[in-house]
Amino acid sequence: MRYAYYPGCSLRESASEFDMSVQAIMERLDVELEEIPDWTCCGASAAEPVSKLMNYVLPARNLAIVEKEMGGIDVLAPCSACYLNLLKVNREIIGHRHLHGKVNEVLAASGLIYGGDVKVRHLLDVLLNDVGAKIVEQKVTDNLEEMKVAPYYGCQIIRPYPVFDDPGRPTSMEPILKALGATVHEWDVGNRCCGASLMVGHRDVAIQSVATILNEAEGADAIVTVCPLCQMNLEAYQRQAVKSGGRYVPVLYLSQLIGLAFGMGEDAMQLKKNMTLTRRVRNDFNTKAWRQKAEIESSSEASEMSM
Repeated sequence: MRYAYYPGCSLRESASEFDMSVQAIMERLDVELEEIPDWTCCGASAAEPVSKLMNYVLPARNLAIVEKEMGGIDVLAPCSACYLNLLKVNREIIGHRHLHGKVNEVLAASGLIYGGDVKVRHLLDVLLNDVGAKIVEQKVTDNLEEMKVAPYYGCQIIRPYPVFDDPGRPTSMEPILKALGATVHEWDVGNRCCGASLMVGHRDVAIQSVATILNEAEGADAIVTVCPLCQMNLEAYQRQAVKSGGRYVPVLYLSQLIGLAFGMGEDAMQLKKNMTLTRRVRNDFNTKAWRQKAEIESSSEASEMSM
């Protein structure tokens, strides 16, 4: 399996642990990621208020490069915002003759044209539907059976385009978590908004959203997410959310959790960059995640000594 890899801006800056853990686990799963040459920002949430046309041109440029230089293979975009921005090009300009023409008029200045044949994929979609939970399970060396994990999807990978999951009841993360041996924490806020950019203009509203999510994770050892913005809101503002009635819960990326189950270790998964994963919490993870492995090794050594 080979994909055109679009890391986007967040994964190369504030969410570099997401980038490195994604690339590490995909290599372990024999998935080839080829970074899109000369990729540029997808526009995130800032382009649209400035220029609606630029809001489409920026992500379309990246897809046009894939179409021209990479044979039009599927694009893997781990960041939820990047995934949504790239996906909306296909959903909103293809078939819209005037808008499509205006976008290609701008792209032509760079020697590009986008025909609309590149498929945009999210990490969860690829893991579940291309790799498969059985293959993930085969790569597990450190079973996470003593961990209960709350899957948090956020908004952007399931709304407004429900490509591979149900917006009302997303479940695409669950087979992967079960393949790692973890218990899935049952809750109904996995698709609830974390507050997103309201954290800038209406922080009190966003903090309350975070507090609600953290409270609903009671009993879970961790929350796992696949969105840099969700990760930042749930981690960076957790102290304020706790003061507003929430509770403390460790938060990490799904790819980091998978890497731990694959035996890659906390340094390779850059757990030190996760603000809620203090040394005490990381030690607790080690105890829960690798206790079974230690018991098996101890039992094996005892058997050898008795022979």
